[in-house]
Amino acid sequence: MSEEIFVDANDIILGRLCTFVAKKALHGYKVNVVNVEKAVVTGNKKIVFAKYQRLREIGGPRFGIQIDRTPRGIFKRTLVNMLPHKNTRGREAMERVKAFRGVPESMKDKKLETLENANVSKVPNTKYVRVIDIIKFMGGK
Repeated sequence: MSEEIFVDANDIILGRLCTFVAKKALHGYKVNVVNVEKAVVTGNKKIVFAKYQRLREIGGPRFGIQIDRTPRGIFKRTLVNMLPHKNTRGREAMERVKAFRGVPESMKDKKLETLENANVSKVPNTKYVRVIDIIKFMGGK
């Protein structure tokens, strides 16, 4: 199949974005996600920060959950939980997904797809946190 899809993550809820990307990757599409740092996580700011801080502190240097302090790392960690990553099919799907901070020069002229039903403005809950704010809270750049 090998068709490429370009998705813009600006103001898109992270969980809904990852479900869309996981389905497309499992069907054999190559998915490129841009502006990952502008995706949002819904919920109270203190609770969201506490969740990611707890994930960061679980385990030690050699064991436990390894969560990256980059927007791409947060996106990939969320996506991995939505794929059968212990099977060959899930690992191959994960390889077909690429995430970018901002829009790379090679993708400036591509038509970016936006997920209208996953936009944060559609949700009645107005409390949300951007991924870049989570990264800054955890000490990333």
